[in-house]
Amino acid sequence: MTKHYRIAVLPGDGVGPEVTAEALKVLRAVEEKLGDLRFEFQEFSVGAGEYLRSGDPLPEETFQRLKEFDAILLGAMGLPDVRWPNGTEMAPQLDLRERLDLYCGLRPVRLYHAQDTPLKGCGAGDIDLAIVRENTEGLFFSRRSTFPPDAAEVRDTLRISRLASERLFRAAFRQASRRRGLVTLVDKANVLPSMAFFRRIFDEIREEFPGLRTEKIYVDAASLYMVENPQRFDVMVTENMFGDILSDLAAALVGGMGMAPSGDIGERYAVFQPSHGSAPDIAGRGIANPAAAILSAAMMLDWLPGAGRGGEIIRVAVEQFFTRNEERTRDLGGALSCAELGDRIVERIAA
Repeated sequence: MTKHYRIAVLPGDGVGPEVTAEALKVLRAVEEKLGDLRFEFQEFSVGAGEYLRSGDPLPEETFQRLKEFDAILLGAMGLPDVRWPNGTEMAPQLDLRERLDLYCGLRPVRLYHAQDTPLKGCGAGDIDLAIVRENTEGLFFSRRSTFPPDAAEVRDTLRISRLASERLFRAAFRQASRRRGLVTLVDKANVLPSMAFFRRIFDEIREEFPGLRTEKIYVDAASLYMVENPQRFDVMVTENMFGDILSDLAAALVGGMGMAPSGDIGERYAVFQPSHGSAPDIAGRGIANPAAAILSAAMMLDWLPGAGRGGEIIRVAVEQFFTRNEERTRDLGGALSCAELGDRIVERIAA
């Protein structure tokens, strides 16, 4: 029986349309390979460019339409010169996380070849971890706050709730049960009461998963250990801002943001996107690395019921290319264009 999936596509800003095009190309190759999957793509304009056109980076009509689809595939959003009056960048991707309650930010990180890491002595597969980031509160809770021009001080509130923490930790433990079985809590419980509360809830939830191992590390120490010995980590679970920072650090260990996919997942909806930004300095030049977008598409297939085989096909093709081949895009020291890398992955899927 053929399975049909309706996918909302949000190419966004900067290099977003370029890397999204390669992800869609790869999904069509999977469709052709398997024969029993069919994708219907519909594109929507969301992001800084849409704000410049209509005055709203995420029009309400578009937001309501997105709920009708089986999943959302996003490119990149935001431009550094397009900002709200309070000075912050426009980030509709954060609006989607909050309004669709996509509490689990899943960031898998894997090293495919020793030449792609700045660390000495690391080879293919030595770095293989997943960061589970709380997406709906934490220090990001204050992002909509405003302040007058003559403000003497500005305060941001770090919010940790029991509900959000419990479901986050359960998601992390479920991830670990499918991996190597270790969950590392990253917090700052030695200083912040909110983090002590976060840690207490973690200790409660781990009792529900007696077969898994746990450890607790302060965020500063975790940053050190990720550089010194990233092999020790399996699943890392943390607050929103800490997760944002550690995700970029982890990406740097395996080749950069062009190698870092992500999924923002809730109980009903999910958005999949590369972890990188819109990179307007290279937009339109055809040199962006689409690997993160392609791997995000694989994560989307993992999440869609009955489509997991397609996700595995994409991951195998990506791993075969980067492990067995020295060709790379510009960010990894090579000369491949964005489209050429997409073509290489398609060739391996079709083989």
